[in-house]
Amino acid sequence: MRLCLLALLLGATAARADVTLIGVATAPGDARDLSGLKGKTKDGTPHDRLGGHGSSVAYTGANDEYVLVSDRGPVDGASDFLCRMHRFHIRVTPGAKEPVALKLLATTLLTDEKELPFTGALDAFGQKQPEKNRRFDPEGARIGRDGSLYTSDEYGPTVYRFDPKGKRIDWFPVPAHYLPAAPGKTPIHELPPKNTVGRQPNRGMEGLAISPDGTKLFGIMQSPLIQDGGVSEKGERVGLNCRVLEIDLATKKTREFVYRLDSAANGVSEIVAVSATEFLVLERDGLGGTDAKCKKLFHIDLTGATDVSGAAVLPKDAKPAKKKPFLDLLDKRHGIAGKDCPEKFEGLAFGPALPDGRRLLLVTADNDFIAEKPFRLYAFAIDAKDLPTYDAQRFK
Repeated sequence: MRLCLLALLLGATAARADVTLIGVATAPGDARDLSGLKGKTKDGTPHDRLGGHGSSVAYTGANDEYVLVSDRGPVDGASDFLCRMHRFHIRVTPGAKEPVALKLLATTLLTDEKELPFTGALDAFGQKQPEKNRRFDPEGARIGRDGSLYTSDEYGPTVYRFDPKGKRIDWFPVPAHYLPAAPGKTPIHELPPKNTVGRQPNRGMEGLAISPDGTKLFGIMQSPLIQDGGVSEKGERVGLNCRVLEIDLATKKTREFVYRLDSAANGVSEIVAVSATEFLVLERDGLGGTDAKCKKLFHIDLTGATDVSGAAVLPKDAKPAKKKPFLDLLDKRHGIAGKDCPEKFEGLAFGPALPDGRRLLLVTADNDFIAEKPFRLYAFAIDAKDLPTYDAQRFK
């Protein structure tokens, strides 16, 4: 009996291989992109500053190439920064002298159907419908089977589709209860009593996943909607239940589910698909350096979660997605915790399988366009046993 118990324990241990950090790549915070833009933004930042691209990372399916999309720009939307995407070659070679190597291949501005550039400026709007405004804060990004770029907008919230040249070719409406009734030029103007429903200011659709077969998108809100108990009467963030919006790309029909935060002090930064119903979700606090307390990836499953589609206010008995810890970025084994720990881990992407068969997972950090703060990209190796249901995204 003891031998059987010992065998079971050893088997359980053997089946749980560690997620290991392969290496870290950095780029200077004052690096220039390949947009060719001249001059400076209103706040003095060079128009061609390579920054904010840690907000999202998406594998293209070919040649170790990835797309990274910069968010709305410096100084929290007070700048006239033009939105853009970057194509990078990211080579990951475990055990090499330089295990993770970056090379910027191209920078492309993002424009609307009339080829007018999108901007991160808070005041670049005039209508309630997000798709009719030029203000844009891209936070999530995925590549479709036809090479299209799908992005989620924190401002809207909404989801856009761009062609490889950066021109918007489609958009996907979200349910009305995600939208603020009165969008404002500053966050304070978007809180109650001005708005009693919709996303919280600066807490829109932060993450985006695409199903392995490329037929559905999954956008996740950074924080709970206002009417879902997201904020207190004093405007404090107190809610735990973030919505996950499933979008059928062929029909544009949606379904909704709930992801429950570990703490109201946290927010969701990204979601990436493991299978048709399973995902990794990046949940973190808003602290950096030695103050950082939570920078974690959770494995979630929507199977059995309550479909809350059409519910303007979440039912009290709504069952959230099943959730379990997967990777703690602050675990001492990885050497990330400490004075140089980034505040904003925001991008997740699976890459091609490593030579030894392990899964490659990239994690990026947003440097907020700060010249003194380098961009960082972390490459992790995941044993196949740790994600037994993993289904790689298909690009053809």
